[in-house]
Amino acid sequence: MTAPLTPPHQPHEPPNEPPHDAVGWPASYPPLPTDDGGPSVATELRQAAVVAAVSTVVGVALGLLWLWLAPKVPLISDGKAVFLRDSEGESAVGADGTFVLLALGFGVVAATLVFLIHRHGGVALVLALAAGGVLGSALGWGVGTFLGPTHDVVAHAREVGPNVVFDAPLKLEMWAGALLAWPLAAMVVHLALTALFGPRDPEDTWPSEPTA
Repeated sequence: MTAPLTPPHQPHEPPNEPPHDAVGWPASYPPLPTDDGGPSVATELRQAAVVAAVSTVVGVALGLLWLWLAPKVPLISDGKAVFLRDSEGESAVGADGTFVLLALGFGVVAATLVFLIHRHGGVALVLALAAGGVLGSALGWGVGTFLGPTHDVVAHAREVGPNVVFDAPLKLEMWAGALLAWPLAAMVVHLALTALFGPRDPEDTWPSEPTA
């Protein structure tokens, strides 16, 4: 007697191996992901442009708050020269400190709002926060100095007369560091929030290899 032949309608598969598809991959393996669920490049660029523009405009509020909260520097004239009324005062340094503290606060708030609205994050948003922070700080600096006391101290002293106290113009002594406070705070806070609470990429689970 001869052994029965394998029926032609039943394909011969090696034992203990999963079925394969047309290209040779195991059919039980999940397909590779094609999209991470994030916004497109164009959408991310539009969002970044809006963040930079809004941050710049908000710089007006920074300038107004700086003008309101910064300590005044009193000056006085004897009719020939202008002097500090309080030579031991620290009001000039206080103007820089007030601006830096306000800028840090604006940076923290801006980063938090951007993270809550655009939780997916992205390099473009971080760069927009930095650029908008620099532009907003520069605008706030300009608004505060423009709306504050005049910078023509000599003319102002002649106008008010001798022995009359008047305010010195509002200015930043360490302007480079002050302009970087907002963008640095925004970038650090946004990156920290993204690292702690940002979306996570799902981990692919692959079936274990079959044993012979």
